Amino acid sequence: MEDSRRPDWRTSRLKRFQAAAISALGYPLAALLTSTLRWRSEGDEHYDAVIQSGRQPIMAFWHGRILPATHYFRRRHIVVITSENFDGEWIAGIIERFGYGTARGSTSRGAARALLQLKRDMAAGKPAAFTLDGPRGPARVAQPGAVWLAKATGNPILPFHIEADRYWTANSWDRTQIPKPYATAAIAIGEPIQIDGDADEREIERSRQLLEERLRGLEASACAMLGRRPPAASPQSQA
Repeated sequence: MEDSRRPDWRTSRLKRFQAAAISALGYPLAALLTSTLRWRSEGDEHYDAVIQSGRQPIMAFWHGRILPATHYFRRRHIVVITSENFDGEWIAGIIERFGYGTARGSTSRGAARALLQLKRDMAAGKPAAFTLDGPRGPARVAQPGAVWLAKATGNPILPFHIEADRYWTANSWDRTQIPKPYATAAIAIGEPIQIDGDADEREIERSRQLLEERLRGLEASACAMLGRRPPAASPQSQA
């Protein structure tokens, strides 16, 4: 269980310097790497259709695809939730340089405040994005935050998945995929999912499960664009 005592790392000048330094060094490295990717895409029209309808998409994807997703949807003023801890600080510093906005919080801390901020940002005409299984997993098990936001705002959820043909895999809970330089990346964007404003808890749970199902299908589509089969789903993600 996570310690409920919040260490105030911001009182440390060293920690603040470290967060700023990681962001300043991390952005050019991430931007350089992702700028070499060659893209194949499917479903971009779904994103365009939502924007043209006067609504804003709630982008939904797995935590393990943050790096290529950050590049693909850069400079669109998308607002994302980032944790209030030290790691969240330097991550926010990097993604803000890619043209994203941030709402501080997570599923474990500050969630209600962050969701309220996202609701306000969407009312102001900004898209939002969720790593559905973040910030700590379980991997590929969707948390309901995106569904709650869609219910509260009337904006649709837009699921997507990204695969690369050549990549490194981080030894992390989400098995983060880091595309290698000049890799081919495939993105599959699904049809929008609308959540009724009067949806009850049972309907929210059905929508959460639908999101997981859609993302499995989009993974298969992205892999097909690269000429390979998707990996077998883990028992945890099928639970």
